[in-house]
This record gives sequence, C-alpha cells and structure tokens, in this order.
Amino acid sequence: MALKCGIVGLPNVGKSTLFNCLSNSKAQSANFPFCTIEPNVGTISVPDNRLVELEKLVNPERVIPTTMEIVDIAGLVKGASKGEGLGNQFLANIRETDAIIHVLRCFQDDNIVHVDGSVDPIRDKEVIDTELQLKDLETIEKRIQALSRVVKSGDKDAVKSMALAERIKAHLEQGKNIRGMEFEETEEPFVREFQLITSKPVLYLCNVDESSVKTGNEFVEKVKEAVKDEHAEVLVIGAKIEADITELDTYEERKMFLDELRLEEPGVNRLIRSAYKLLDLQTYFTAGVKEVRAWTIKKGWTAPQAAGVIHTDFEKGFIRAEVMKYDDFIELGSEAKVKEVGKMKVEGKEYIVHDGDIMHFRFNV
Repeated sequence: MALKCGIVGLPNVGKSTLFNCLSNSKAQSANFPFCTIEPNVGTISVPDNRLVELEKLVNPERVIPTTMEIVDIAGLVKGASKGEGLGNQFLANIRETDAIIHVLRCFQDDNIVHVDGSVDPIRDKEVIDTELQLKDLETIEKRIQALSRVVKSGDKDAVKSMALAERIKAHLEQGKNIRGMEFEETEEPFVREFQLITSKPVLYLCNVDESSVKTGNEFVEKVKEAVKDEHAEVLVIGAKIEADITELDTYEERKMFLDELRLEEPGVNRLIRSAYKLLDLQTYFTAGVKEVRAWTIKKGWTAPQAAGVIHTDFEKGFIRAEVMKYDDFIELGSEAKVKEVGKMKVEGKEYIVHDGDIMHFRFNV
C-alpha cells in the first residue's frame, strides 16, 4: 500500500535530521533554508514487538516487517501560497501525501538560525496553517466557479456539492483547517473529491533539546494548548538525540545511550507507530516456517481485501480465511494448540480483519 506521510515545517526546524533518522537515508541537513529541494522519500519499517514474539515460537527462515513511506518536503515560508520560496513545489508535494507530520521547533539554539529570527512554535504553526488554508481557499473557489455552471442544469449531486463547497469556503475564511469540520457520512466522498490539503490528518511533532525529551518544556505546553481542539496527537522528540542514536553501531550501545537518558526506546519508534495510526492503518500477520510477515491494511477492511494485499488472485478467488488471534497464539504456543482448543476460526467474505489477526487464506483461481 503506497500511503505516504509528509514531514512539513518551516526551514531549520529539524525535518531533514528527523527524516535521516527515520529512513537512514542521507537527506542533506544544513543550517540554511531549502537544503531539501526535491522531496526525499524513505520506505521505513514499522517497529512491532509482536513480530519478535512470533519469531520465537515459529522459528521461521525470515521475518518481514510491514513498511510505510515518509516524504521529507522542502521547507515552507510565508507567501508560499502565492509561489514565494519553493511554495508551489511544496504545495504540490504535500497534496500527494495522505497525512502530515508537522515539525515544530521547540528548542533554543543560537547556532541554528530561525527563518523568522526567534523561536515561537505557535507562530510557525500559524504560518504554515495560513498558507495551506489560502491554497485550499483558492482550490474551493475554483470548484465553486465550475459547479455554478452545472448547478443551473439542476444536477442534484452538483447542488449538494455546491452547498458543501460554500460551507467549506466560509470555514476557511475564518482561518480554520478543514479537518476540524464535522461532515455527514454522505458528504465525505465530496470532501475527498475536493482534495483539500487541510483536510489531511496531522500529527504535531515538537522537536526539543535533550533536557526536555522526557518532560517537555514551555514551548511544548503552548503547542498542546493551541491544538487541543484539533483532535491531533502531539509527540515530543529530540531530533539531535535520534541522530546520535543512529550513529551507534550496536544494539548494546544504543540501549546504554537510551538508559542514560531514561528512555525506553528511540523516539522515532513512537513516531513511526503514531504515523501508521494517523494513516488509519493496521497490521495482520502470516506465520509459517518459511516466513513470519506483517501486512498493512486499512482499518475496516474485509478478509478478501486483506488477502488482496498479498496477491490480487487471493482476493479474486477468495474462499475463506482461517483466523487466529495473536494473544491466543502466544498464550498457547502453536497453531496446533490453537486448533485443538477450538480458537482457530473459519471466516468468510464479510469478516472484518482485526489488528493482530494471524491469517491463512484459502482461494481458487
């Protein structure tokens, strides 16, 4: 599944450093704006301790985690919606992503210049929000213009679409993001069709210094207060610390470094899992002696849809799915035991797959 999270933010907030930590790519990280001109795309593994436990029991030849794509997008500046800086390119790149990781600088460092001369994450957030809202306003005004011609013909869908577009326009004119609006289920397809940037789900990432990684700081508290009505997660991470961790060669060295900071795991692990959740994704497993593998699906998918991720033939010729719950498998220790106690379920085409299901598919081509 080619779903992407885009990392956005003003220049010099730590986006490229963070991207390097996530993907082990080497996007140029420099102390000047626009060091990332083309969007860097990294495919990253999603950390999942369940794979470790399954490997212990199954002892497969290989273990394959699920993955997702992260895009590091060029830094935005005020006026981007009118083409300032790399505005047009930025906005085109962000439109192609499915969710947004918005990095906010929440640390003081005189050696790293801020594009506006001082550290203020709320101001930074508002700059980007305003530019994205202005671009959405431009998009919706063009759509209203196009719809006005169709409405005259009495097309019912066009009438509904026009009413919704007018409502969205009024919301944007108040300086608000579309993701904060409430929509009827019947309206959601129309909203998706509009392809508005501020309708994308967002995760706010506060980039802090080492002393604030554990407890946050006053900047972080201001961000939490500012976004409390957006239903958005706020994560605290130290990009510089994450960069130091990736430089260490062995697991033992990384563990020692984390212990010194009193951290249980690298912050990027939490970020990847949160981004995965932000994209409304979940995981199911296949487990056999050849391989234990995690597969990515959207929440709410049926068994045939899940089978189709492995191969389209699996979905087309789907007969049934044999399903075990992860907890049952771990507790009982083997597939044979799960079957023995009657906890292996046979499910049909209507079955909605749950996160952590272990599945075998029967199909006919």
